[in-house]
Amino acid sequence: MYRYDEFDRRFVAERVAEFRDQVARRLSGELTEDEFRPLRLMNGVYLQLHAYMLRIAIPYGSLNATKLRRLARIARTYDRGFGHFTTRQNLQFNWIRLEDVPAILGELAEVEMHAIQTSGNCIRNVSADHFSGAAADEVADPRVYAEILRQWSSLHPEFSFLPRKFKIAVTAAEHDRAAIQVHDIGLHVKRGEAGEIGFSVYVGGGLGRTPMVAKKVRDFLPEAELLSYCEAILRVYNLYGRRDNKYKARIKILLHEAGVDEIARQIEEEYEQVRRRGVLLLPREEIDRIAAYFAPPAFEELPARSVTLERAKALDAGLAEFVARNVTTHKVPGYASVTISLKAIGAPPGDASAEQMEAVAAIAEAYAHDEVRVSHEQNLVLPHVRLDDLPVVYAALQKADLATPNAGYITDIIACPGLDYCSLANARSIPVAQRIAERFGDPARQREIGDLKIKISGCINACGHHHVGHIGILGVDRKGEEFYQITLGGSGDEMCSIGEIVGKGFSSEEVVDAVETIVDTYLKLRQGPGETFLAAFRRLGEAPFREALYADAG
Repeated sequence: MYRYDEFDRRFVAERVAEFRDQVARRLSGELTEDEFRPLRLMNGVYLQLHAYMLRIAIPYGSLNATKLRRLARIARTYDRGFGHFTTRQNLQFNWIRLEDVPAILGELAEVEMHAIQTSGNCIRNVSADHFSGAAADEVADPRVYAEILRQWSSLHPEFSFLPRKFKIAVTAAEHDRAAIQVHDIGLHVKRGEAGEIGFSVYVGGGLGRTPMVAKKVRDFLPEAELLSYCEAILRVYNLYGRRDNKYKARIKILLHEAGVDEIARQIEEEYEQVRRRGVLLLPREEIDRIAAYFAPPAFEELPARSVTLERAKALDAGLAEFVARNVTTHKVPGYASVTISLKAIGAPPGDASAEQMEAVAAIAEAYAHDEVRVSHEQNLVLPHVRLDDLPVVYAALQKADLATPNAGYITDIIACPGLDYCSLANARSIPVAQRIAERFGDPARQREIGDLKIKISGCINACGHHHVGHIGILGVDRKGEEFYQITLGGSGDEMCSIGEIVGKGFSSEEVVDAVETIVDTYLKLRQGPGETFLAAFRRLGEAPFREALYADAG
């Protein structure tokens, strides 16, 4: 796990003191809201509909019990007893008082956490595969490179005031669990012909008002040149990215307007200049130093099959279902990774109470080598659990109402806070997600449907990633009423695609029925239970779904 060095401790402590003074000046009226706004955004503080929101950085989604307990304490002391985990592997508190923020930041600093670069036109929290270091299919631990990028980008003087926010994601498996192709820079860790580590580099992905899939600009970048190449990309963007129109300021627009070939050429030219100076080549000893932060736990030598677990599953159908859905193969025999769904039927997606955070912290300490991950799908993960311990872990999760066996099912919905909290939203997201989950909550029905990702956003900014949902739902305002536009066929994995709009929007009362119509159409037309919704849509196209949705129109 990442740890503070002397520089981290100093600059975080200095930032806390600096912001404490800025908050005092705002509360006294010495600073106007317009003057204070850029200062609070630099510290992750947003002014939402009903209160201030504080967004806390969780680098590449990695937590331990100490950090999680501190987040629980903050939730209980300064918020309303819960926090919201986001699609950037961060955590948001939505009911914060401004006068309490300096104290919260001070408490975070005590456990090596902060809120710096969680907002503003800078390089945001670097995200990574939530199974990093545990996945059986990864070629290396992507957190090593995410941490190198974190250290390089933190308060980088040249990239602290970019044309717009900038997001980087890293994965190291052929199956992309980090959605790298919808990021400004996506890095796929891979091995070259001689077995050496390097990266495929994607540039210009993003969602929001103009969704785009990133383009590959380098098939193989040597490991030592990671920072040189990223610096070249950022310099090209910083120089040519539009600053006159925030809706056209992302690097995806620059790449679209200039063309991928031209931007790739400029990146390569800048890269050669950076590389010739040699100052950003990563020494082997530095890579090894950072890799030591992520040394694997002391795994035991265990059989690949657990007799204890198999016996427990035979006696407990609930455990068997949980293992089948929420437990993932580990690279070490005798271990598994456990997805903790924050999507109990009818609950707000991504929310966890202080008590639930404390329960997960205790489980992680006892059974998961003190590691917890946040996924971009708004769930938590215990990456290293012995198969023999799964029955007791399941029982502990049950007590905390965290044992919902729905990872990847239709009820495992991604949703932004929407109009219940966000001042930018046009429509509510959470109630729609809750009603869909309740409609499809029957376990047998979920099993029949199989893998299906629903993603909901309350506005065009797409914090719910609706563009890459198998079924995407976008809330829009129509003459003061909330309507929902549906897209189909999106995907955020290695076969990344943007969903297709199927037709006119649906009212809040109609949208759940519309989702059910889509699902029923899929079940009727699929080629057996082995064909997933996404595969069926790609085979059939949108026509049969559109026909079913609008059969009675006009």
